[in-house]
Amino acid sequence: MKSTIKIFLCLFISLLLVSQASFAQKRGVTNLPKYDLDPYHFGFILAVNHMLFSMKPMDGHHFTVWEPIDADDVSIPSTANLRQYEVLGVPTPGFTIGIVGNLRLGNHFDLRFIPSLAFGERYLDYSILRVNDAGAEELIPLRKSIASTFVDFPLLFKFRSARDNNIAAYLIGGGKYSLDLASNKKNEDRNNNLPVRLNQHDISAELGVGFDFYTNYFKFGVEAKMSYGLFDILVRDGSLYTEGIAKINNKIFQLSFTFE
Repeated sequence: MKSTIKIFLCLFISLLLVSQASFAQKRGVTNLPKYDLDPYHFGFILAVNHMLFSMKPMDGHHFTVWEPIDADDVSIPSTANLRQYEVLGVPTPGFTIGIVGNLRLGNHFDLRFIPSLAFGERYLDYSILRVNDAGAEELIPLRKSIASTFVDFPLLFKFRSARDNNIAAYLIGGGKYSLDLASNKKNEDRNNNLPVRLNQHDISAELGVGFDFYTNYFKFGVEAKMSYGLFDILVRDGSLYTEGIAKINNKIFQLSFTFE
């Protein structure tokens, strides 16, 4: 969470500095002077994303004892017992493509619909505590990979500042419905025989900032946005890997480049 906030703040400060440097330059020719007066326009986005999990452990999960058969994808003696000691979510970079539909609501307000396809992968890193008959303890690391292919349908309100020559800043916020096409796939390999499954459907709240740059032929935008899933998406199957987790929510950072 802290690293994501740092990325978000650094990006916002960088964009602010770039915009102020542009403002300080001598005013030139205004590009596309009537662009924002059009009732609607279209475009597309290319984006990189950082898919994360927001996780909450189950109270007292350290005390639940499991048999070796509950983790048969790990080589463990049959006489040992197991406990889920810790689980952490590890993000990886992904990418997003989408189509932009923009409806003008007023001089500074727009309604945007951006159906998108987002690809990414996350990991759940487990620390399994093994206790043998003699009482000796050992922590066993185990990683579960979870691939996601989201079909996203965000509906967002955009508040745009007045243009300063060919640059405008904006805030954006709203909601998003997501369908995870990869949620039921079994990513099985020698370290991942028992998959952790997620629900296909989710609704998220989104909030972001950005800058629009008006060129001679189109409007180019740079946008940083956070998405916070509202539902617990973990599918509980009674296994060691799911019963120690109270809830898992989607959390996605996205840096978008728009061409409209």
